[in-house]
This record gives sequence, structure tokens and C-alpha cells, in this order.
Amino acid sequence: MKQPNSHRVKRIALCGVLGALALVFGYIEHLLPLPIGIPGVKLGLANLITLLLLYLTDKRTACSVNLLRILVSGLLFGSAVSLAYSLAGGLLSFLVMALAMRSRRLGILGVSILGGLSHNIGQMAVAALLLTEARLLLYLPVLLLAGTLTGALLGLCAGLILGHLNKI
Repeated sequence: MKQPNSHRVKRIALCGVLGALALVFGYIEHLLPLPIGIPGVKLGLANLITLLLLYLTDKRTACSVNLLRILVSGLLFGSAVSLAYSLAGGLLSFLVMALAMRSRRLGILGVSILGGLSHNIGQMAVAALLLTEARLLLYLPVLLLAGTLTGALLGLCAGLILGHLNKI
């Protein structure tokens, strides 16, 4: 009987630590935007935590921590509009990654790249709805390239982290 309780406590602690780390990552990105001259492009470090949680826990737990992180981050560092962008990108990204994990062929790198792409597509969809400006779609290729690159970088990092955790 002690084993299930111990497992539950470890899971709660893991979610708390990773959720807090995701908030810190989001705050750092809020304070220090990438100096590449392309508005809205970020590494998405908080999404690294979502990816890790997908592989370390179950989908429900990962989704709960992701949603809580987006809401708290939006309340602390953003506005209603930025929260709408974050929810659209974060939830679509989560859904796509959770579905992509079913394919054993993709691996964590492919899952992460799809997450980066879908995150930017979700945010672009909100921008199109809020701003009703067709020219926004011209920005989509830039965001898709950025999503691919950042998704690959985060996927590599997540793979290294998970490989290290497996050795422990």
C-alpha cells in the first residue's frame, strides 16, 4: 500500500517542480526576447517542460500542468490577448504532440518539431481571428521555419534530458 502513495507523491513533486521551472522559463523569455529581429519568435523553453511531461507522465497530467502554466503565466506576465495566443498555441501544440507520440516512427525529435509547428499555427489562427488581416498569412512561412528550428532544438534537449534520466 505504501508504493502507490509514494508514487503519487513523487508524481506531484515532479509536476510541481517542472511546472515552476516552466514558469521561470516563460518569464526569462518574456524578459529577454531573442535578438533576431523577428517579432514573436521565441525558443519556447516552457514547451520543453510540456514535452518532458508527455514522456515522463501520462497525457492528462502533462495537459493539466501545461494548461496551469499557460494560465498562471498569462496572469502574471501577459494580457488577455497574449493569454489567447498562448492558449491557442499551447493547447494545439499539446494535442498534436500527444497524437504524434502514438506513432513510434517519429521519436521525440519529430514530436517536438510538430509541436513547434502547431504552436505557431495556433497562434497565427488567433491572430487571423482577432486582427482579420489577410496579410498576416505572409508571416506564416517565417513562423513555420522558426517552429521547425526551435522544435528541433527543444526535441534534442528533451532527448538528452530523458537519456540522462534513464541512466539514473
